[in-house]
Formats: sequence, C-alpha cells, structure tokens
Amino acid sequence: MPVTIDDVRAVADGLPRSYEVLVRDRVKFRVGSIVWLAFNQEETEMGFAFPKEERAALVASEPEVFFLPRESDLRFNWVESRMGALDEERMRELVLDAWRMVVPKKLWDWPATD
Repeated sequence: MPVTIDDVRAVADGLPRSYEVLVRDRVKFRVGSIVWLAFNQEETEMGFAFPKEERAALVASEPEVFFLPRESDLRFNWVESRMGALDEERMRELVLDAWRMVVPKKLWDWPATD
C-alpha cells in the first residue's frame, strides 16, 4: 500500500532536532536551517537528502520510483521519489537515512537500542 504524508510524519516528527515547516504551501522538514525532507504541493512526491555521488545509480536502478531533482537543485545532496511507489518499510529507510545525513553521528542510533 502506498505511503502518505501522514505515514512519513509519523516517522519524521519523532526524530531528534527535526521539525516541520510550511514553505509556499509545501511541507518541509528541517534540522536547524537544513531541509532534509520535502514534499510537492500535491504531496505525491517526496524529496530527501541523499548523496550526490550515489543518486544517478539510484535513479537508474529504479526510475519508476526515483528521479533527479530539478536542474537548479542538482548542486544539493538531494533526490526525489514518487510516494505511490513506496511502501512503509522503504519510506522509513529513506527517511532515516536522509535524517542521518544532517544530524551529528551521536544521534544516528535513534531510537536508542539496548
């Protein structure tokens, strides 16, 4: 079943230092001033922090799921995805990996494990 923005919020809202903002009618998540997760206005596409050097391979491996950001955003560590092509497990993995790109390593083990 495809994920919704509410499914993503359930993961992103609880992450340390992450907060949600609304910019030009678009939901974005930030850590400090860094946007690490964002949605288009229709909430059908999710962009997220992702290593520039790995994104071409990701897009090429699953073009039905992932695509490059617009040309003006190619300078950023960023890739886009189609929400309808993601299941909850995959979304959770992408969200946590994107968040880990922008927080100190000491927070990476969230949630704390015993």
